[in-house]
Amino acid sequence: MPEIFQKGTLYLCPTPIGNLEDITYRTVRCLREADLIAAEDTRHTKQLLMAYDIDTPLTSYHEHNKAEKGPQLIEKLKDGLMIALVSDAGMPAICDPGSDMVRLALEADLPIVPLPGANAGLTGLIASGMDTTRFTFVGFLPKTQKHRLPVLESVKSYEGTLIFYEAPHRIQQVLGEMIEVLGDRRAVLCRELTKRYEQYLRGSLSQLRADLAAQGTRGEFVILVEGAAAVERAASGDVDYASLVRELMEQGVDKKEAIRTVARRCGVPKRSVYQAALSL
Repeated sequence: MPEIFQKGTLYLCPTPIGNLEDITYRTVRCLREADLIAAEDTRHTKQLLMAYDIDTPLTSYHEHNKAEKGPQLIEKLKDGLMIALVSDAGMPAICDPGSDMVRLALEADLPIVPLPGANAGLTGLIASGMDTTRFTFVGFLPKTQKHRLPVLESVKSYEGTLIFYEAPHRIQQVLGEMIEVLGDRRAVLCRELTKRYEQYLRGSLSQLRADLAAQGTRGEFVILVEGAAAVERAASGDVDYASLVRELMEQGVDKKEAIRTVARRCGVPKRSVYQAALSL
């Protein structure tokens, strides 16, 4: 039976991060049935609505008008309107002024319903080959080096994979600062996720920096950096490859792929892992 969307409720609607087909049926129906859509950039969102033949009225809600617009939207919710909140791409309220709107709605004791959908950080993570059991989402680093370096220092000891977002005009400088603070760790650069020129670059931070210098830095980036635990294990040389392979096999990964994955994660030749895993 179709869901009945509720009046006086704030719905958080994820939008595609690139490919317009990456939107759920539920989100499309929510956008159609809403009384109002609050969008970060109405011109950008209008293209999505046109693609799905949605004619719900749009209003702007972004970083520069949230102080004024937020309370106005709260009043509309109190009056019984159903409002769908969207960002330009991905999850609203993630690195997005939507988080302020959520707090206002909570303070007003208004119902909030989040819908699942696209997220650039997790999309890049699951294809990275890096640790997915523990990870920390850092998002965009501050715009100035003075404020970026303390943030990098604060996550230096985190054991899980680190997930960052970065713009093309800062990517080279940020990679250099990561090398300086975190060390030359293994990393994956995801560029233009879900779009026509989607690309993954894998290697050390210094290698990725060199690769970008050679090919250019167009597009939006997700940066995945290995955590401190992986760095320490690799540095000590005291890694139980057989146990790591066994863990992956218990998760349903076949032995050959498990050996390949462990070798890649630990930065060692496949034959070293193969020899250790002969007894399995």
